[in-house]
Amino acid sequence: QVQVTGPDAAKLIELLSPRDMTGCEVGMCQYILLTDENGGIVNDAVLLRVAENTYWISPGDGDVIWWVKGVAVNSGLDVKVDEPDVSPLQLQGPKAPHVAYALFGDAALDLKYYRLMKTELDGIPLVISRTGWSGEYCYEIYLCDSQFGEKLWESIMAAGKPYNIRAIAPNTIRSIEGGLLSYCSDITVEDNPWSVGMGRFVHFDKESDFVGREALLKIQQEGNNTVLVGVEIDGAPIAGNDSHWPISVGEEQVGHITRCTYSPRLERNIGWAKVLAEHSDVGTSLQLQTPGGDRAAAVCETPWFKSFVGIPDELKAEIRNGA
Repeated sequence: QVQVTGPDAAKLIELLSPRDMTGCEVGMCQYILLTDENGGIVNDAVLLRVAENTYWISPGDGDVIWWVKGVAVNSGLDVKVDEPDVSPLQLQGPKAPHVAYALFGDAALDLKYYRLMKTELDGIPLVISRTGWSGEYCYEIYLCDSQFGEKLWESIMAAGKPYNIRAIAPNTIRSIEGGLLSYCSDITVEDNPWSVGMGRFVHFDKESDFVGREALLKIQQEGNNTVLVGVEIDGAPIAGNDSHWPISVGEEQVGHITRCTYSPRLERNIGWAKVLAEHSDVGTSLQLQTPGGDRAAAVCETPWFKSFVGIPDELKAEIRNGA
């Protein structure tokens, strides 16, 4: 985590992101993009406002702390940027609310999407947020004292045993299905918010300045050469890609696959691709060059499955009744 504290913490957060953050109150989370002077995306992250003058920036990957320090050092703002003793883990999936209820009771079910709460579990200091990189029912559990790491892990695994809990890495299939993009794969610093479908997070009418404002204004006016699109791929199941596979239209290379996988639920191959804007319309036919040979592909609507947001009242009732 990257922690920003001090009297001017809110001002630094506004400077870092083109999103208007003035509505982010204590106890709230926001998805943010961090943009550079060229309008490129340095990273994306979940922002947590854990106290009046304390924010955590929770990125998926990359050395974000050095970018934040670099912006802060000559900003003239009264802030401190450091890495706190905070370690996050994700509790994700259809049964996540059941496990969260077993651990934290009613408060876990009543916690709204993109909200956080401070709590304890058997003396372990925690921050819990209703966020996550899965598209399923989601919680992120932030351990606030690393000496309790093993104890927290064992407690969660014990609470999840009746629900067949498993420890895994982030689920690539589910993230692709749900349209949850991956920094370094689907998003890089060469991309801007509009090229990856996130122009809604750029607020030129916000009162404060932000890094990349002029560059982003120019990009908005001129448009993008490349666009991130969803694709469906013909043929036998694909295990995934460990490099960017070229995409062509006729003899012309027009882009590349960023991530792809076989979706068991959809029973077909799906993925994300960066292509020239003129080849980004839904239904456009493409040719994908894989290590095993060429495959036909087509631009499609996304996401394949929308993310679960609120926990339905009927599900809460079932959980409370032990169903």
